[in-house]
Amino acid sequence: MPIDPYILLMLATVGFAALLPARDAAATAVDGASTGAIALLFFLYGTRLSTREAVDGLKHWRLHLTVLVCTFVLFPLLGLASGALVPVLLTDPLHQGLLFLTLVPSTVQSSIAFTSMARGNIPAAICAGSFSSLLGIVVTPLLAASLLGGSGGGFAAGSVLEIVVQLLVPFVAGQLLRRWIGGFVTRHKKFLGLIDRGSILLVVYAAFSEGMVHGIWQRISASELAGLLAVEVVLLAVMLAVTWYGAKALRFNREDRIAIQFAGSKKSLAAGLPMASVLFGPEAALAVVPLMLFHQMQLMVCAVIAKRRSRDPLPVPVLTPQPPAAASRTVVGTGTHSH
Repeated sequence: MPIDPYILLMLATVGFAALLPARDAAATAVDGASTGAIALLFFLYGTRLSTREAVDGLKHWRLHLTVLVCTFVLFPLLGLASGALVPVLLTDPLHQGLLFLTLVPSTVQSSIAFTSMARGNIPAAICAGSFSSLLGIVVTPLLAASLLGGSGGGFAAGSVLEIVVQLLVPFVAGQLLRRWIGGFVTRHKKFLGLIDRGSILLVVYAAFSEGMVHGIWQRISASELAGLLAVEVVLLAVMLAVTWYGAKALRFNREDRIAIQFAGSKKSLAAGLPMASVLFGPEAALAVVPLMLFHQMQLMVCAVIAKRRSRDPLPVPVLTPQPPAAASRTVVGTGTHSH
């Protein structure tokens, strides 16, 4: 059962924020740096998304539509249904965080990795994750405005404009400049990946530091976390089953079903954390707890599923027997000559 080392880094960052939260002038500096880091993140996302790959991926539109429906329709419906568990298993703030989790786009890297491990349709996983991330920049804030606006949790519908400025504008700028800097981004992929991860850690520190200053952690107990974890176990199990057996009912082949399951049942921590920091403000620390738990859980469970799928015997292609070639025959005709 793999533990994502990056999750351990995030937990260490949370611990550092708990011990040394930024206050006063330091808080202003960290907040400004976090805003810049978020803009840089989405600028780099824009430079990496190949427009040609996205257009080519549209040929497999049924698969991508299935993943998008799972990500932005089915997941949110389950998130809304979980409201019936308040206050039995969930507190209202944790339910808001869980509902936000269901609105976040799918992952890209881990969906590709697990699809590859399970011998699924890798190009489809690449395009499905890219489409989900691209649409999520617009769809997630709009869904949050309609489902979370005015319901508490620190979210304000006016944050949609803020997220457009901080996320969508840098992403579009990255797409426009990709023609000139795409090669540089590809050549320095590892270094820029470190910048990605460092930026997200800065966002985590800023969110949890602000949460400490505002006394967020006094509002959550170990039993409430246990209830949240139980709900997320059921949520992940339902989505894994729906994406696998639903894809079978839609007559997708094995490789496509694998891509649908891994892309349609997962949520992106890299996209969700920056969005939460913009949308929830001081409440972001509490809002991202469900997403952090779900992210680690999905990695552990999907790793086991991918390893088992990799041992599945591949279907043997059915060869249609060909009729034997007709023997060439020489037909000699006899003619009758009349005089």
